Formats: sequence, C-alpha cells, structure tokens
Amino acid sequence: MGFDYDLDFDSVDFRQQPELYRVGRGEQGVLLVEPYKSEILPYWRFKTPEDAAESACKIFELFEAYKNREDLVGMDMARKFIQMGYTRSRRYANFKGGKKYDTNGNGKERHIDDEKAESARIFEDMWKRVRTDEIYLSKKKEHQKKYG
Repeated sequence: MGFDYDLDFDSVDFRQQPELYRVGRGEQGVLLVEPYKSEILPYWRFKTPEDAAESACKIFELFEAYKNREDLVGMDMARKFIQMGYTRSRRYANFKGGKKYDTNGNGKERHIDDEKAESARIFEDMWKRVRTDEIYLSKKKEHQKKYG
C-alpha cells in the first residue's frame, strides 16, 4: 500500500494517530505529515557542505529521539528529509539552478557543482545509516504489517 494522499493533512496529527500513516515510497508525503514536518523542516539545509553536515546531524539527532520514543512515523519522516537532502543536493550538483528542464520541457545540459556534490555525499552517508538502522527497519515492518 502506498502513501495515502487522500487524507486531510490539515487536520491529522500523526503523532496522535500513527495508524493513519503509510510509509509509501521514497520521499512521499515529506512536506505533509504533521507535526513532524514542522519539527524537522527548520533544520533542513544543503546550500553548502557545512550546512549539509549540520543539517544531517541535527535531523539524525531527531531520528534518534524519535527512535528512543519508539515513534516510527517520526523516524520515517526524518529518514525522508535526509533522503530529500541527498536528492535535492544531487539535482543542484548536476543542473544549474536545480532545474532539469528548460521552460520548453527540454532537458538541460548537466554541469558539476562540487560544493553541492559534497552536500549530497554528506546526506547520502547519513541516509545509508538511517535506512539500515535495525530498530527502524523492525518498527517499519511492524507498522506496515499492522496498518498497511
């Protein structure tokens, strides 16, 4: 079962109703699920490798705090923000301005921005760490079995 985009995200508190949360694929719902979005988004930065390192570490701290509370939704949302740090940094590393296509829908030429590539590497390392965390994987499997 994928992420449920039909929910009224303005009225659902997923900390109070974790049974409504669906893990989905990749970064699905990363900017919708409250209160986690509001807790994590202020720390999400990737403009420079220094920003990325600080951001990835802070979001990992949140991941660990959610894990300590056995909060799968929080852990998964932290994982999604870290994953998004990687994918966005990588896009900006490969395409000037982070846009793959011009206004006519034609693919833009790739370029390499070493600073953004380093930001991507920082997030990728942290993403590997959280997505293989044994407790996260166990809680995720349990949640998916119970709720879909």
